[in-house]
Amino acid sequence: MRSLWAVEKIIFAYIAFTVLLMVCFWDKQVNIAQMLVMRLEMVLIILAMWMLYCWRPCKLTRLLRVTALMLTLSWFYPDTYEVNRVLPNLDHLFAGWEQQLFGCQPSLLFSQVCPWGWFSELMCLGYVSYFPLMVTILLFYFFKRYEEFGMASFVLITSFFIYYTIFAILPVTGPQFYYLAVGTDKIAAGIFPNLTDYFLTHSERMAAPGWSDGFWYHMLDITHDAGERPTAAFPSSHVGVTTVIMLLAAHTRNKTLFFTMLPFFVLMCFSTVYIYAHYAIDAIAGLLTGSVIYVVLRYRAKKNGTPLSS
Repeated sequence: MRSLWAVEKIIFAYIAFTVLLMVCFWDKQVNIAQMLVMRLEMVLIILAMWMLYCWRPCKLTRLLRVTALMLTLSWFYPDTYEVNRVLPNLDHLFAGWEQQLFGCQPSLLFSQVCPWGWFSELMCLGYVSYFPLMVTILLFYFFKRYEEFGMASFVLITSFFIYYTIFAILPVTGPQFYYLAVGTDKIAAGIFPNLTDYFLTHSERMAAPGWSDGFWYHMLDITHDAGERPTAAFPSSHVGVTTVIMLLAAHTRNKTLFFTMLPFFVLMCFSTVYIYAHYAIDAIAGLLTGSVIYVVLRYRAKKNGTPLSS
């Protein structure tokens, strides 16, 4: 009870790993002081919640401790851009593989094939359902499956940091940044230039396609403005984490929960491509990696019995 949870150790390991990367590329880092301060703040928050739980161990302080870990995710996601922006951009390779696999750029054509306002709103709704789905699954386990709340929290939070580790060393920005930098005319013609270190100093993105006056379109804009950076395209963590969430929902064997969340999962898989956030291969990779991550982490949780404190 008084030891750090496994997931907290994983977060500390991620912090150490990214600091090592920062040291390796010290002369190229742009916001080095801010990045180090942020990491110190994350460590202090985690330790503070650990001490609170040790002082008063109960369901409430356990929930607060998990909530604090979940809140760190919103800080670490855009930070992957600060870490990997010093590396050569790889979008030209992924856009090329996309072209070879599909004979076109699905992200560029999707909104043209489906230009209707109602369809745009469905796609935007699917994308912004990301965080509500996380909250829903954790609260369901807390109130309805408390004996497995630790497992669900461990699997969900750890899956994020697995993706963050990939993003830190794989600088792929996705269509909304790469298409804008290159120009959609060249993209449509199958020309995918190597931008090398372009995104070291550029973070402009394309506006999402669709009905710009729609409510869910505006909600999408708010979420993008708050945390979107030219990073984290491959694999799609939105699809990957949502896959983990759906498998956690299936594990509960609660049909109401599963089938209530299922439409949002389907929308998520398509919306990431529709709004230019990801290449189609990113979404496919998200499905595959999310499934593998869930199986591996569930196996570890089952093997160790109490995954948060092992």
